[in-house]
Amino acid sequence: MTADTSVPSTALLTGADPGGNYTARHLLVLEGLEAVRKRPGMYIGSTDSRGLMHCLWEIIDNSVDEALGGHCDRIEVLLHADGSVEVRDNGRGIPVDVEPKTGLSGVEVVMTKLHAGGKFGGGSYAASGGLHGVGASVVNALSARLDVEVDRGSKTHSTSFRRGTPGIFTESGPDAPFEPASGLRVSRKKASRARTGTRVRYWADRQIFLKDARLSLENLHNRARQTAFLVPGLTISVSDQREIDGAEHSTEVFHYDGGISEFCEYLAADRPICDVLRLRGSGTFKETVPVLDDRGHMIPTEVRRELDVDVALRWGTGYESTVRSFVNIIATPKGGTHVAGFERALRGTVNEVLRSAKLLRVAEDDVAKDDVLEGLTAVVTVRLAEPQFEGQTKEVLGTSAATRIVAQVVAKELKAFLTSTKRDDKQQSRAVLEKVVAAARTRIAARQHKEAQRRKTALESSALPAKLADCRSDEVERSELFIVEGDSALGTAKLARNSEFQALLPIRGKILNVQKSSVSDMLKNAECGAIIQVIGAGSGRTFDIDQARYGRVIFLADADVDGAHIRCLLLTLFQRYMRPMVEQGRVFSAVPPLHRIELSNPKRGQEKYHYTYSDNELRQTLLDFERRGIRYKESIQRYKGLGEMDADQLAETTMDPRKRTLRRINIGDLEAAEEAFSLLMGNEVAPRREFIASSAATLDRSRIDT
Repeated sequence: MTADTSVPSTALLTGADPGGNYTARHLLVLEGLEAVRKRPGMYIGSTDSRGLMHCLWEIIDNSVDEALGGHCDRIEVLLHADGSVEVRDNGRGIPVDVEPKTGLSGVEVVMTKLHAGGKFGGGSYAASGGLHGVGASVVNALSARLDVEVDRGSKTHSTSFRRGTPGIFTESGPDAPFEPASGLRVSRKKASRARTGTRVRYWADRQIFLKDARLSLENLHNRARQTAFLVPGLTISVSDQREIDGAEHSTEVFHYDGGISEFCEYLAADRPICDVLRLRGSGTFKETVPVLDDRGHMIPTEVRRELDVDVALRWGTGYESTVRSFVNIIATPKGGTHVAGFERALRGTVNEVLRSAKLLRVAEDDVAKDDVLEGLTAVVTVRLAEPQFEGQTKEVLGTSAATRIVAQVVAKELKAFLTSTKRDDKQQSRAVLEKVVAAARTRIAARQHKEAQRRKTALESSALPAKLADCRSDEVERSELFIVEGDSALGTAKLARNSEFQALLPIRGKILNVQKSSVSDMLKNAECGAIIQVIGAGSGRTFDIDQARYGRVIFLADADVDGAHIRCLLLTLFQRYMRPMVEQGRVFSAVPPLHRIELSNPKRGQEKYHYTYSDNELRQTLLDFERRGIRYKESIQRYKGLGEMDADQLAETTMDPRKRTLRRINIGDLEAAEEAFSLLMGNEVAPRREFIASSAATLDRSRIDT
């Protein structure tokens, strides 16, 4: 069972002073469970039905932790007709002796003090769902009445609480007269010594929870069934005694001996193509945690943790995937590091085996994660002491080492199955691998069909410009559109490009400055209209990036002042009428070289030509050659334009994806970009003249290409 000890007081602002003075008297110090009642959403997520269910989970999970430790094999949950909820177990029972630091009994510590218990490294629980030591005390704080009975040492000990305060109720029900009193009462002295356990019954405080907050019997059954699967041999019974819409009282009992293998079969809805695989293993990791020493000081200490991994999975003939993940039987619906490790190992191992078995052709890409997950049903569980969750609701595991350990275990065990030489295993693994490959090829075929239809629609709707040298590939992600400056560079670029995925669109000189032109003028401009038409996604508010025909747009202009001006005009067009292309990082500027150095006598394996991209790089390269004794011809070529390069040089330096350099164009601050374009490209001449005059003194005159 979880215990909770005191948490540092919480200081809150009590109110604003109309005079504006802010002093220490404006601070309110919340002691003990007051902070829970003041901010319940911080501990249970919300005060609606979800929060009400979370309180019940906290009490049930404490009993389940006893079952995980092997001390409990039966849990009973009763929904009483008076609105109360009772949870019974036959575990060891909450300690009833006095805790020396607080002077309170163990039951009172559990129910009234935050952040302490048997799950902070004291050896009571090797792995548990409880972690923060606030579960039982939070439920107590948010209950109008809570009764606890503990069977230990041939006695039955009991106590009650009203909104976290211990005492005695003289009658039944949450509104009964109450007298505050500390300590446990021995209500029965002749209980069997072998009889141990805990019974907790509470009435949720309607001052905290919304009036329409209700416990869901369906959710309770699902959670009980799930827990019974995760803890083989545990029996959980759920009895509903409420009078709701004339429904009869019901009792459901959940008990499974097959564990997560049986859970995996239960979750799967399709016909299997392989047996349920059980992947088990463990690993260790180190982490630094504060440990309480003998003098009561918290000392940072490096401790070694062990993490146990248990995964059940099987593939079926269907197309949907179901992956459930758990940490110490606590569900993590939003995944976490353990799920990341599982998915990474799953995809990597399947690709490795597919390559070795030659089921994937050399030209085919690796299968994607979704291909491997198609038709997969899996239950991923890990057990470790003191896991790191994101918040008390424990929906995401944050322990970083879980990714590595889970990935290692899954990769090792799954590879052993997929490469097994046993007849049955070999047939099943072959069926799994063929299903994954089929899923990958189906996905690629569907994408190619979609892209073909998209490209076909664009071609049919309007004739593309005759000067467009289109590519053959239908894959948008792979295709590239080069906007080339001038027809002279176009001829060289046609010979230098890879026509499979690189398209070319030449523009004549400098396009229209769209920053100070109307939309109608922009559309009338032949160059602007051609660019928008070729990209095929519209313009302005109607621009749909999903309709873009190319994955990348690359400006290919000369490395001089005119080339920079053309790039600026093109970028103005894109940021004003096709901004999503820039925002998604799909617009680039090619970086052609400025100089070519020819070596006099290159050695074996040494390139004959070296390219540099700035004057400073040229000077550094020449100095490096002189230092190393490398001789070069004095006639260093300075490229004034792309037309001076032959096709091989242009491909090697600027267009070949394996060797080229691209500069991605981003707009990190759209407002600043808008101001810059308005200043430099807009209608207002005076601000631009002032900017030029004020900036002239800071210009590096050596950069002027004259």
